[in-house]
Amino acid sequence: MSKKPDRITAMQQIIDAVKQDFPLYQSDTFVCGPDNSCIGCPKKLMEMVDSELTYWEHQINRGLPPTFDELARFGKMCKNIRRALVRNNRIAS
Repeated sequence: MSKKPDRITAMQQIIDAVKQDFPLYQSDTFVCGPDNSCIGCPKKLMEMVDSELTYWEHQINRGLPPTFDELARFGKMCKNIRRALVRNNRIAS
């Protein structure tokens, strides 16, 4: 039987997965598309993810664990933003 991670480890795992999967630091990430045919604004969504990542990395560095609700909310937000990025052909499904 495997041991469940503590809340800080769980948040770090989510952060690591998002950094690996999302095109956070590519040159065209924060640029609007030329034809404005987006479904949801990938630029704004990526800015939101980036600010949340920065916040949680700072909290983790300070040793402050997220609550279970904060873990769930952050995970759900990332899942929904990933879905929007797939719809806008910013990442592969």
